[in-house]
Amino acid sequence: MSEFKELMKSFSKSREYVRDFFVYGFKTRDEFGDWSGRTYDNERRRLESWLSDYVRQDYTPNGKNIYLSIDSNLLDTNPLYRVWKAKSFTDNDIMLHFYILDYLQKADENTADAITDGILAEYAVMFDAQIVRRKCNQYAKDGILSKEKSGKEVLYRLNPPFQRLVSAHPNLSNAVKFYQLFSPLGIVGNTIMENASLQNDIFRIKHGFFVHTLEDEMLLSLLRAMHEEKTVLLSVKSTKTELVQETEGVPLKIFISTRTGRRFLCLYLPNAKRFSSVRLDAIKKAEIKEPYCDYKALREKLEKNKASAWGVSFQNSNHRHLEHVKLTLHIDEYCEAFILNRLEREGKGGVIRRIAPNTFCYETDVFDAYEMLPWIRTFIGRIIAVESDSQRLNQVFQRDFKAMYRMYFEETMEE
Repeated sequence: MSEFKELMKSFSKSREYVRDFFVYGFKTRDEFGDWSGRTYDNERRRLESWLSDYVRQDYTPNGKNIYLSIDSNLLDTNPLYRVWKAKSFTDNDIMLHFYILDYLQKADENTADAITDGILAEYAVMFDAQIVRRKCNQYAKDGILSKEKSGKEVLYRLNPPFQRLVSAHPNLSNAVKFYQLFSPLGIVGNTIMENASLQNDIFRIKHGFFVHTLEDEMLLSLLRAMHEEKTVLLSVKSTKTELVQETEGVPLKIFISTRTGRRFLCLYLPNAKRFSSVRLDAIKKAEIKEPYCDYKALREKLEKNKASAWGVSFQNSNHRHLEHVKLTLHIDEYCEAFILNRLEREGKGGVIRRIAPNTFCYETDVFDAYEMLPWIRTFIGRIIAVESDSQRLNQVFQRDFKAMYRMYFEETMEE
């Protein structure tokens, strides 16, 4: 039987629950097919305990649904950081945490064995020396303690508190306030702020993507693999079929959509001998594997190929290397020079030609012409013709245009 607890053992589980409510929140209880009714109730209660200020309810003909409503423009920090701080712990974990920190404030530096003996002498509590050593090593890795070898002994020392560091560098607090609100892995800055008792009273982000923090655990592993020039084994859950597949490749770059804010991992697939992109929020697990010998050569090749990528796709349904797109537009060259400026600014190196008075042609070659469709649609009302090697682009554009015509003109004529 599933029992409700506010804290979680694994952040990966928390990420899935919060994403389902935040991104797919407009679902009723019955539409969460992968969960039992009891599990749904437990996760809903956990979410409400973490983010009660942002939980909303809506009633539809199909029933009640729960969702999160967060306006980044009004907030001084990301409320989803609370999910990171909901990790469960044992009684021994929390006691040992305070015993080690309190003892090292008095003892300056010591070995794990000496710390174990000191805790017994000071607090009359006995711990296994191996457990204390493991905890000290973990805190050294996390930056709470410093670790130094002296002869055959390993000494642990308490690092200066954040308050002292911020006091020594007054401008550092502003940098941390900005970082925690804007940058990837902002939970680090938020944790520093909490430890230093800082409040963000300066910065706000008009269009922030708070949901990114749910992907940062995967992002950290991928950035580490890139830094070490290693391959990764990914478990990827399809956003359409819900199936989980394993993909092994060489991670090269993180792309971020300026339109949707969605983040993608660009990686090279050695078996297929091509580049591919995976949505970061679809990655469930990232395991770092072996070093890749030609990593720098792949990065150089990617930089060359980026010039022909409209978005993040490096392949198309026709299996051609590049697809040609020709867009013919009616533009008043005297009153609508801003449209020409926009073509030049957003056209990613495409060629713009004046072919007749007030008529201009834009042409480019890209890996996947279908990615251009949202951008092409923004010129509706000025489009004379859209021509492309991509049958998918041609068909979908014609279908959508006809549907729009029926919606706005045929229904009006009937009235």
